[in-house]
Amino acid sequence: MLKEQLRAIANELGVATGRLTKAELVRQIQRAEGNFDCFGSAIDAQCDQIACRWREECLRPIKGAK
Repeated sequence: MLKEQLRAIANELGVATGRLTKAELVRQIQRAEGNFDCFGSAIDAQCDQIACRWREECLRPIKGAK
Protein backbone atom coordinates (compact mmCIF):
# COMPACT_ATOMS: atom_id res chain seq x y z
CA MET A 1 0.00 0.00 0.00
CA LEU A 2 1.31 3.43 -0.86
CA LYS A 3 2.09 5.90 1.89
CA GLU A 4 -0.51 8.31 0.47
CA GLN A 5 -3.16 5.61 0.90
CA LEU A 6 -2.00 5.05 4.48
CA ARG A 7 -2.23 8.76 5.20
CA ALA A 8 -5.81 8.80 3.90
CA ILE A 9 -6.74 5.92 6.22
CA ALA A 10 -4.96 7.64 9.11
CA ASN A 11 -6.81 10.89 8.46
CA GLU A 12 -10.16 9.05 8.50
CA LEU A 13 -9.24 7.65 11.93
CA GLY A 14 -7.95 10.96 13.27
CA VAL A 15 -4.34 9.77 13.41
CA ALA A 16 -1.63 12.40 12.97
CA THR A 17 0.73 11.26 10.21
CA GLY A 18 3.65 13.63 10.77
CA ARG A 19 7.06 12.35 9.76
CA LEU A 20 6.43 8.68 10.49
CA THR A 21 7.92 5.79 8.57
CA LYS A 22 5.48 3.52 6.77
CA ALA A 23 5.77 0.90 9.53
CA GLU A 24 5.21 3.50 12.28
CA LEU A 25 2.19 4.88 10.44
CA VAL A 26 0.61 1.43 10.08
CA ARG A 27 1.19 0.79 13.81
CA GLN A 28 -0.56 4.08 14.65
CA ILE A 29 -3.50 3.02 12.46
CA GLN A 30 -3.57 -0.41 14.12
CA ARG A 31 -3.82 1.24 17.57
CA ALA A 32 -6.57 3.60 16.36
CA GLU A 33 -8.51 0.57 15.07
CA GLY A 34 -8.20 -1.11 18.48
CA ASN A 35 -5.77 -3.77 17.28
CA PHE A 36 -2.29 -4.86 18.29
CA ASP A 37 0.34 -2.45 16.96
CA CYS A 38 2.60 -5.22 15.73
CA PHE A 39 3.21 -4.34 12.06
CA GLY A 40 6.63 -5.52 10.89
CA SER A 41 7.45 -7.30 14.13
CA ALA A 42 6.80 -10.93 13.13
CA ILE A 43 9.72 -13.26 13.71
CA ASP A 44 10.36 -15.83 10.98
CA ALA A 45 7.08 -14.82 9.29
CA GLN A 46 5.06 -16.19 12.21
CA CYS A 47 1.90 -14.22 13.00
CA ASP A 48 -1.29 -15.22 14.79
CA GLN A 49 -3.28 -12.15 13.66
CA ILE A 50 -5.09 -13.97 10.83
CA ALA A 51 -7.78 -11.30 10.26
CA CYS A 52 -5.39 -8.34 10.19
CA ARG A 53 -5.76 -6.26 7.04
CA TRP A 54 -1.99 -5.58 7.11
CA ARG A 55 -0.95 -9.24 7.41
CA GLU A 56 0.16 -9.89 3.82
CA GLU A 57 2.16 -6.69 3.57
CA CYS A 58 3.50 -7.06 7.10
CA LEU A 59 5.08 -10.42 6.42
CA ARG A 60 7.05 -8.98 3.47
CA PRO A 61 10.33 -7.19 4.25
CA ILE A 62 9.67 -3.51 4.96
CA LYS A 63 12.25 -0.75 4.53
CA GLY A 64 12.72 1.12 7.78
CA ALA A 65 10.90 -1.48 9.90
CA LYS A 66 12.68 -2.96 12.86
